[in-house]
Amino acid sequence: MLEWLISHLKTDFDTQLFKLSDAPVTPLSLLFFVLTILMTFAIASVVRRGILRFFQGKKKTNEGLSYALARIGQYVVVTIGVIFALDNVGIDLGAFAAVGAVVTVGVGFGMQNIAQNFISGLILLIERPVQKGDFIVVGETIGTVIAIEMRATRVVTRDGVAIIVPNSQLITTPVINQSSPTSVKRVAVNVGVAYGSDVELVKSTLLAVGAAHPEALKEPGAQVFFTDFADSALAFVLTLWIAHPKDEPLVTSDLRFAIDRAFREKKIEIPFPQRDVHVRDLPPRAA
Repeated sequence: MLEWLISHLKTDFDTQLFKLSDAPVTPLSLLFFVLTILMTFAIASVVRRGILRFFQGKKKTNEGLSYALARIGQYVVVTIGVIFALDNVGIDLGAFAAVGAVVTVGVGFGMQNIAQNFISGLILLIERPVQKGDFIVVGETIGTVIAIEMRATRVVTRDGVAIIVPNSQLITTPVINQSSPTSVKRVAVNVGVAYGSDVELVKSTLLAVGAAHPEALKEPGAQVFFTDFADSALAFVLTLWIAHPKDEPLVTSDLRFAIDRAFREKKIEIPFPQRDVHVRDLPPRAA
C-alpha cells in the first residue's frame, strides 16, 4: 500500500504540465523552483544583515557605504539564485532572453520608468552621491534618507513624514546633499536696526548671541556682516555653523528670540517700515 502511494505520488509529481523551450515543466520542478527562490531570498536577507553587522563592529564605519554594500550583496545573491533555480528546473535561459526581447518591445514604454529607477538605484548604491543617513534637498522635499531601494528612495522630512522619491529623480535632477562632504552647515539670521544705532554695539551683541547658542560650533565661530543701508533700517546678518543641517529651523528660531531679548536689554531699536509723507499746499482756485 505504501509503495503504491509513493509510486502514485511520484507519477503525479512527474506529470508534465507544459513545455517551455522543449523543457518539460512538472509539479516537482515547480516545487523545486519555488523552494529555491524562497531559499534565495532568505540567504540574501542573511547576507545583507551579515554585511551590516560586520561594518557595525568597526570603529570607523560609514553608514552609507555599509548600507550600499549590503544592498548590492543582496541583489547579487538574488540574481544568482534566480539563475540557478531556472537552470536546475531545466528552463533554457536563452528562451527567456528571446521572450524578454519580445516583451521589451511590447511593453517597453510601460516598463521604462521601472527600469530607469532600478538602474538609477544601482548607480546610487555604487557611486553613492546620496547615501543612507544623508540630509538632502531634492525639489520641494527636504529630509533624511532612510533607505535606497530597488525602485525608490525613502526620505523622512523634519515633520516625520516619509516621502517616496523615485531613484531616477535623484540622478537626473539637482540634489543638494547637506551631509556631503561634511554635515556641518552655516545658518544665517537677517536683522535690521534703526538708523543712528551704534553699529559696533550691534555687532558685539549679535556675536555674543551667536556664540552663546549651545548648537553653535566654536570653529568656525559666529560672524556678523553689515550688508546694506536699507530703506528703513541698517541691515545685518548673523551667521554661525551647526553640526546637523536638520536643526536649522530650531537654531534660527532660538537666535531670533535671543536677538530680540538682547536688543531690548541694550536699547537697540528694531525699526518697522515707515515712510515720510509731505503735504504740499494746493494753489488757490480761481474765483
